[in-house]
Amino acid sequence: MLYAQVHLTLPAWVHEAVDTRAVHPMDEDKVALAIALSRRNIDAGSGGPFGAAVFGADDRIIAIGVNRVLPHSCSLAHAETMAYMLAQQRTQRVRLNLDAQGQPAGPITLATSSQPCCQCYGATVWAGIDRLLIGARSEDVEALTDFDEGPLPVDWVGALEQRGIEVVRDIQRDAACDVLRRYGELDGPRY
Repeated sequence: MLYAQVHLTLPAWVHEAVDTRAVHPMDEDKVALAIALSRRNIDAGSGGPFGAAVFGADDRIIAIGVNRVLPHSCSLAHAETMAYMLAQQRTQRVRLNLDAQGQPAGPITLATSSQPCCQCYGATVWAGIDRLLIGARSEDVEALTDFDEGPLPVDWVGALEQRGIEVVRDIQRDAACDVLRRYGELDGPRY
């Protein structure tokens, strides 16, 4: 029998960890939330050391995501893609920064604890993101864990900016690296 549906969920703890009414006006606040999600995800044993959040023009959370690859046996269940899919479902828009009539509905911001891998980079292009805020760099991820972030264009930042996506890197980088380091030092099952 072939499976006819995919069911991906965030861990139950997200409901107590995230206040959807809170306003996050500063870029540092947005990335701090993504890092806190990544830390909670490894502390709870519910996935890998990555967190992300999609914010609307009002600086409120539209959706969040954490890495759920191993719990769901799904290589697509990265923090960024989980956040994008949940934001798209919540808004009922494939391109988050366009309304139902195709008019601008942004800016839409993704804050992520670590630089998007090649998969999440591609998803960012199509999800309708106007701003991408990043904690740790991919070289941090690869140096501190056993993850392979995959290939990106040499000038991946420039390629995103040509598509109208502003990229801001190294926000709370040390805090993001601390989570990666803790994960890299874990013994036992890896998520």
